[in-house]
Amino acid sequence: MAMTGVLRPGHAQLRVLDLEEAVHFYTEVIGLKETGRDAQGRVYFKAWDEHDHNSVVLRQAERAGLDFFGFKVLDQATLDLLEQGLQRQGIATERIPAGEMLGTGERVRFAVPTGHTLELYADKERVGNGLGLVNPDAWPDGLKGMAPTRMDHCLLYGPDIDTTRSIMEKALDFALVERVKLEDGETDLAIWLTSSTKAHDIAFVRHEEPGKLHHVAFKLDTWEQVLRAADIMSKNKVSIDIGPTRHGVTRGLTIYFFDPSGNRLETFCGGYDWYPDMDTIKWTWEEVGKGIFYHARQLNDRFLSVVS
Repeated sequence: MAMTGVLRPGHAQLRVLDLEEAVHFYTEVIGLKETGRDAQGRVYFKAWDEHDHNSVVLRQAERAGLDFFGFKVLDQATLDLLEQGLQRQGIATERIPAGEMLGTGERVRFAVPTGHTLELYADKERVGNGLGLVNPDAWPDGLKGMAPTRMDHCLLYGPDIDTTRSIMEKALDFALVERVKLEDGETDLAIWLTSSTKAHDIAFVRHEEPGKLHHVAFKLDTWEQVLRAADIMSKNKVSIDIGPTRHGVTRGLTIYFFDPSGNRLETFCGGYDWYPDMDTIKWTWEEVGKGIFYHARQLNDRFLSVVS
């Protein structure tokens, strides 16, 4: 399948309450690599198998949460076309100049009706994964912590997920992969969207408060690595929300946990491959517990209500 538009999730900027405590957590416990600090005081990170300069940016603030979530697109011409598509949908856009984020080119910033700020960009400094491009080994030496391979996706909470879905589909060519219905059988409680062949790149849950973060996810390759991540969390006294377990939705294997500031994160592996000729999967209200937590078959109140 030729990927010609939005390629993948590219970066998430998170607010943390104690920057140096967070830096220690994200490097030593999660296992990201610090790649730089800027004049604004922000700290940049990448997962080991990511080739671009950064995928996670932290800044100190008085409350935790997500500032913005960005997607990488194919090239500058694609960036221009996608911005035009957003504007045709009535979405105001803003150009953020190259260099405002370390190693990152010009970005197109816009807000969606859930109250979240999203971005598109085409260029980011290539730093590689430490293995080289000729006869590479399978992994680099010196990995720390859980050692995820990439920042994988996010789940966002806010109102009007219906219009947000329409914008993502019509302007950015995302596809609806799965959905959960409310008791009326008609209204969507949650939607999972993809711009690739993954089961999801972003998801939204209907919620009264706008602009809330449920989680940012990091990819691991195997169930064994997810279980090892649970051991690392326990050893470091990390607050675990739920898991290890499986989702019915996407079939992903998961642990949800919190960083020291209260931002929920996820280690994630598995999930099926999606292709454009596949139909959308629907979960009914009666089976939503099984859809979210396939083993327990019931929802965790904290999982639904705690957001940042």
